[in-house]
Amino acid sequence: MTNTTAHSDAGGLQSRLSGEVPGVSLAWSTYQDQTRAVVPAADLLSVLQASKKIGFDQLTDITCVDLLEYGNATDRFEVVYLLLNIETSERLTLKTYLNEPDLTIPSATSVWFGADWLEREVYDMYGIIFAGHPNFKRLLLPQEFQSFPLRKDYPVKGRGERHNFPVITRAES
Repeated sequence: MTNTTAHSDAGGLQSRLSGEVPGVSLAWSTYQDQTRAVVPAADLLSVLQASKKIGFDQLTDITCVDLLEYGNATDRFEVVYLLLNIETSERLTLKTYLNEPDLTIPSATSVWFGADWLEREVYDMYGIIFAGHPNFKRLLLPQEFQSFPLRKDYPVKGRGERHNFPVITRAES
């Protein structure tokens, strides 16, 4: 059976979430009927916990955007959390911004265990560190790999990393 329940209005979602985290300044916006909030990095974990408390029981994805070459951007990295309320089909996008040298935010694994591999992928590709992660090691790249290939300042041809690792053939894998 398909859930045809209408999404809650953005104002209702804003008041529900803001009521759970008094004193936290959230910047709200809507894009194509999807509600988004920018969360200060220092308040990220409490907002994630509050989001789950008000019904966002599924973490759909965590990703990152390197804003290095975006003309009007004032921050370097945008970490994006996509949340879903399974019962109502309501979606919420939470964003937080980070700048070098402090690229550390709290892990969401204490809220949704499914954040495990998502956070490790974001680390591998962008270098964002998730403090408190239970198994924080590279997921996609060798442990010895020193760079983050989806950063805008990563050279198209790499920095020679592929030459520092042995070639593994299909038969050996």
